[in-house]
Amino acid sequence: MAGQDEDLVADDRSVVRRTFSSLKVRNYRYYFAGQGLSMVGTWMQGVTQSWLVYTFTHSGFDVGLVVALQTVPILLLGPLGGTVADRFSKHRILFWTQGLAGVEALALGGLDLGGALHLWVLYAMAVLLGLINTVDNPTRQTFISEMVGDSELKNAVTLNAIMVNVARAVGPAVAGVLIATVGSGWCFLANGVSFVFVLVSLAAMRKEELFPAPPTQKMKGQLREGFRYVAGTPLLRDALVMMAMVGCLTYEFQVTLPLIAGNVLHGGPQTYGSLMAVMGVGAVIGGLISAGRPGSGINRLIGTSAVFGVTVLAASLAPSVLTEEILLFIVGGASVTFLALGSATLQLNAAPSMRGRVMALWSVAFLGSTPIGGPLVGFIGGALGARSALGVGALAAFVAAGYGWLRNRDHREIPSADGDPAVLNV
Repeated sequence: MAGQDEDLVADDRSVVRRTFSSLKVRNYRYYFAGQGLSMVGTWMQGVTQSWLVYTFTHSGFDVGLVVALQTVPILLLGPLGGTVADRFSKHRILFWTQGLAGVEALALGGLDLGGALHLWVLYAMAVLLGLINTVDNPTRQTFISEMVGDSELKNAVTLNAIMVNVARAVGPAVAGVLIATVGSGWCFLANGVSFVFVLVSLAAMRKEELFPAPPTQKMKGQLREGFRYVAGTPLLRDALVMMAMVGCLTYEFQVTLPLIAGNVLHGGPQTYGSLMAVMGVGAVIGGLISAGRPGSGINRLIGTSAVFGVTVLAASLAPSVLTEEILLFIVGGASVTFLALGSATLQLNAAPSMRGRVMALWSVAFLGSTPIGGPLVGFIGGALGARSALGVGALAAFVAAGYGWLRNRDHREIPSADGDPAVLNV
């Protein structure tokens, strides 16, 4: 019995080590801590922004529009942002992008507390943040591999997604309380201050312990080269198409959940914050499970997309706040697993010199599609009801899973970057 107990303890320790293996890397540990604190503020700002637009207009379309405006620059300029990430030091780029995002948040807070925050200002500041994110998103995505190397990339990407969703659990709940008590301006100010932690973590890194990809030289045709590279790599192309479908219509929770909270469940900002927080907790649990499972690949992405669709469909039919929270907990787990698998599959199967441009296209597919999906989902929510808006998201996840299955059924084994069969790695 004693021997069995010791084996169980050893197995538990092995699972824990495997789940958090990338945190043994000092630079990533610092980055993880700084980004974790900053992401709480980021979610506070996102929830506050959507709720303010809803209170100004009571329009699902307008809520979708402000989210869309934040991602229009990514749609139009995303590949250019990836080219910048491939050409320059990612560590240096992040100092600029994270610092500018902090200034934008502080400006919003000052305008709100000063009584000068109008609807058009929210729209304009959303576009400004989108321009910053055009460079910041692919840089942050690919900087992870430079901190941990390919061997720990999948684990680090998953832990990064967990960190984002811990913030999604905490940030909206805090924002709901602050909006209801001291006002929305303090949410923006808190986000602005939170970027200080990112800048400190970047400054504390040991550059000699990074694994920087060789920077590409300035030359004509780099943008076209990125498109040709993805188009000629079926695994990357198909994963990006799936991400575009799901990113466009399924991940529009900042549009659908205010409508669910206000129109269906007849709640206020605290109800909206609670729904977002519960989904974030589910994402943390799902992410921890995913982090402990090695491997990535298109088959796992297909299966997760189908499960994601089922859970979102169930959430669209929830009759009460409690039922909605339970189902969104499950939605959160499926969402973070899909996101982490998609990002890891792309990065592990892209050449290091092309990762910036590949992940820029990921940003276009996943975030840049929001200018189309956000207003569309908002319009559907306004015309047919919030439940229909969530239902469209479920349908998109099903279609993405079907597309992936059809594209890969005749290609049962595609080699991944580490030599394993990417398609069969389920």
